[in-house]
Amino acid sequence: MTASQGNNKPRILIVGGVAGGASAAARCRRLCEGASITIVERGPYISFANCGLPYYVGNVIKSKEDLLVASVGLFRNRLNVDVRLRQEVTKIDRQNKTVDVRDLEKNTSYQEKYDYLLLSPGAEPIRPKLEGIDLDGVYSVRDIPDASHIKEWIAKNNAKSAVVVGGGFIGLEMAENLSLLNLKVHVVEALPQLMPAMDPEMLPPLYRKMEEHGVDIIFHDGLKSIVKDNSTGNNLRVITASGKSVPADIVVLGIGVRPDTQLAKACGLKIGSLGGIVVDEHMKTSDDSIYAVGDAVEVEDFLFPGERTLLALAGPANRQARIAVESMLGRTNHTFRGVQGTFVCGAFGMVVAATGASEKKLQKRGWKQGREYEAAVIHAGSHAGYYPNSKTVHLKLLFDLKTGKILGAQAVGEDGVDKRIDCIAMALQAGMTVLDLEEAELCYAPQFGSAKDPVNLAGMVAANILRGDVQQTHWLEHEEWLNVTETNKVKDEECILIDVRNPEEVQSEPVPNAQNIPLRDIRSQLDKLPKEKEIAVFCRSGQRSYLASRMLSQLGFHVKNISGGFLSYRDVKASAEIR
Repeated sequence: MTASQGNNKPRILIVGGVAGGASAAARCRRLCEGASITIVERGPYISFANCGLPYYVGNVIKSKEDLLVASVGLFRNRLNVDVRLRQEVTKIDRQNKTVDVRDLEKNTSYQEKYDYLLLSPGAEPIRPKLEGIDLDGVYSVRDIPDASHIKEWIAKNNAKSAVVVGGGFIGLEMAENLSLLNLKVHVVEALPQLMPAMDPEMLPPLYRKMEEHGVDIIFHDGLKSIVKDNSTGNNLRVITASGKSVPADIVVLGIGVRPDTQLAKACGLKIGSLGGIVVDEHMKTSDDSIYAVGDAVEVEDFLFPGERTLLALAGPANRQARIAVESMLGRTNHTFRGVQGTFVCGAFGMVVAATGASEKKLQKRGWKQGREYEAAVIHAGSHAGYYPNSKTVHLKLLFDLKTGKILGAQAVGEDGVDKRIDCIAMALQAGMTVLDLEEAELCYAPQFGSAKDPVNLAGMVAANILRGDVQQTHWLEHEEWLNVTETNKVKDEECILIDVRNPEEVQSEPVPNAQNIPLRDIRSQLDKLPKEKEIAVFCRSGQRSYLASRMLSQLGFHVKNISGGFLSYRDVKASAEIR
């Protein structure tokens, strides 16, 4: 008989609340009424929505009480969980199954026994040891007190300008919310792109929106130091690696996070090569009595079994907590299947989302585009074009060129992005192929989608490639096309670039080095096209050029369709210029 049937009384001690720890406690009580459950949390809150912290800073979320997911009273009264706030576990004695706990308010210490220990310490913000990193007005964002201090500093100092260091989730969301407070915002990013999990050419639509909102982005330039500067009325001045000097009344660090593994290391638990706690499919550590979940653990990459990864997201932490508790209580048939890195982030009216592998990740693994994998890129409406307010969804689908299996997807746009990535995330997890996306039956009404949904369209484009109905090329394969201007044209003796858009489109948005033959005129101008050379065709988004490529290929021409058309040209060129 297992503990989950209530006859045993295991002592389960949970270190850390928030997502993983709080979920574990609730699941444990639902499964085992007899368990003694204790949560030790060093902060003042048992469970809060840390994903909402930037929005509390920006007054989108008005009260910090709205961030509290569950109260101490709920855990104590409804779930019979012993909650100890402002107390910190300082040492784990694995041999005797005890922990040392320090009461941070009373400044006293005591020992606590356990049968099973669950570690949910989370991740800590990276604060590099640089000059000025500890000055007043320099903040990280990890918990509610951090967010409250930022709000207080802005109000107290009548802040007018901010520098956000780092362009990941926290950096992007903080930039938006500081902008909502009418602060002039600079984002300083060491990489040549924001949102490093994305492929760079997907992001220029986001950059354009940020510029519209008055945000200045400094790419490829890391933080060197922060100095006090009272001469200009600003409290601080950020010095970048290249020597740029940016004034700011407040500096917010969003450089990233690292697993908080101090306790685990100190007691001898196995730490992986990525710096996280090593766990198995039951979330069990190298000690059979100790489990770990959340941002501090290394987990399996769902897409590439056997490979480990770190993923600081709330969803996986919640699921891991359930699995860990079930294993403690004897339910060992439920295992963690790994993570595929599905995420979404919204800022400045734009939505950025992805699942699975990026093209960068595939290339880092040695995969070759056109040999092992391909990318289908579309620019489609979020709903039917005849219904008002349809917005463009820029979607990139990566797939195995031999099997058609879905490898990953990314999307950017103002509307409809999240549900498309959710669909593809489920398809990826189910092991589906692009042929399944082609035939996916999704809900449709004109205000919600299209008869051919962007998910269907991406699947159709990929299926056409897989079946050999179209030969595809990409702008990045022809960098000479990205670097030319009207006064600096070059000739590619091996390939001719044909723009099949209408003349008025070409006039307003020209592509240097391209010869314009509108789609409607191609049949009457076949004599202008050589059969001994490769012809690359494009239109605005790829649909008309696909038709042109089908027509020409059946007439004996060697033709390739350029993925994504002019819209991809614009964004690939913009991202290449940043590099």
